[in-house]
Amino acid sequence: MAQQRMLQFVTLGRETPEKRPAAARTEDYNEIYREFADAKAAEQASRCSQCGVPYCQSHCPVNNNIPDWLKLTAEGRLREAHEINQATNTFPEICGRICPQDRLCEGNCVIEQSGHGTVTIGAIEKYINDTAWEEGWVAPIRPSVERPESVGIIGAGPGGLAAADRLRRAGVQVTVYDRYDRAGGLMTYGIPGFKLEKPVVMRRVELLRDGGVNFVSNCNVGEDISFNAIRGQHDAVLIATGVYKSRDLTDPGAQATGIVRAIDYLTASNRLSFGDEVPEYESGELNAAGKRVVVIGGGDTAMDCVRTAIRQGASSVKCLYRRDRANMPGSQRETQNAEEEGVEFVWLAAPKGFEGDAVTGVMVQKMRLGQADATGRQAPEVIEGADYLEEADLVIKALGFEPEDLPTLWGVPELEVTRWGTVKADFRSHATSIPGVYAAGDIVRGASLVVWAIRDGREAADSMLDYLGQAAQVAAE
Repeated sequence: MAQQRMLQFVTLGRETPEKRPAAARTEDYNEIYREFADAKAAEQASRCSQCGVPYCQSHCPVNNNIPDWLKLTAEGRLREAHEINQATNTFPEICGRICPQDRLCEGNCVIEQSGHGTVTIGAIEKYINDTAWEEGWVAPIRPSVERPESVGIIGAGPGGLAAADRLRRAGVQVTVYDRYDRAGGLMTYGIPGFKLEKPVVMRRVELLRDGGVNFVSNCNVGEDISFNAIRGQHDAVLIATGVYKSRDLTDPGAQATGIVRAIDYLTASNRLSFGDEVPEYESGELNAAGKRVVVIGGGDTAMDCVRTAIRQGASSVKCLYRRDRANMPGSQRETQNAEEEGVEFVWLAAPKGFEGDAVTGVMVQKMRLGQADATGRQAPEVIEGADYLEEADLVIKALGFEPEDLPTLWGVPELEVTRWGTVKADFRSHATSIPGVYAAGDIVRGASLVVWAIRDGREAADSMLDYLGQAAQVAAE
């Protein structure tokens, strides 16, 4: 009987949770997708083919056992589904909301390849774990044994928090140092509420705090405390700072007033959602209301900026990207959502310069795709004589992020970095060039996905547990 609940993809079509109408959702910062009901989640989960080689699982960075928790959901065994999901993913209710499933699990679903439409894995994951929170199945960490060893984690983003969770479950004493006043990193201050409502992040942070993780906020390493001081206070250290240095524009006029960084713009908007006073918003510097907005870039950060500008009441929002739609790095789902909300995409276009001391326009050069570059993507080439002026009152730079120069900022020249400036760490153990110091997440990978940071943080925590165990054995001998 249980088997008959699966393999329903031949008779049931793919359905996704209903989206709120664009006109309504642009009036607030609430998430745009409605919840699945019990029956609908079970029905959609029953479409899973339970294939012998689950590509959905192998293409999931945290190796979620997706077929098993889909089967349990179809059978109405949600608590067991949650337990299996939670076993591999520290923040499943967050990944269910913000993972680009179209590029990962759902994009590699076997029944999608056969033309039946992928299982709606992300929406079901969100449903399972939201139900778990509502039912009280998610409990604070209570280690069976407290250990004396102490670990310091620099950075309270997804990588650092995932490591903190795993280390606390093993009984290790954990302190997380972060530059911001709230933990969560880009999940808190980078990703807008319409993709990830902030209470979803804050309740995870509170759960870690209730489980014994100590948070030191408003703490800039290298200024408020030295890196060596943190090393001296702990038996091991994890660097999980992420990458926050914005790539810049070098075109003429790029220093004009009204040209701002995406991270500053998004942080200001997210702070407002917490009820904070944000002078840069009140002054109009980081406020799109009534302005002609141009966002430069084609990644997920650019999508967050254009959709935020719409909600702030911009008179127009345009996104310039130097390649075409098929080659943009951002999620196609997010691009569609942005278009529904009134964003205009200008493909094969790049800035050449800016007009006005207070910006009044972007000089745009039209592009075409030429030969493939070293990554295999077609390189954009300028079309001579096709320049034009795009009027703008606010220009947002969403060109990606680079690592800060940690060895210099922290006064630790012995910390080895790559030629890209990322921390050099062993790809299996996450150990750096300094004994007892590990690194995980974007500071090693470069700007990447939340789910990859979660995987790295979990792996680094396991390596640190091995290191602490070996150190304790040597001390005992």
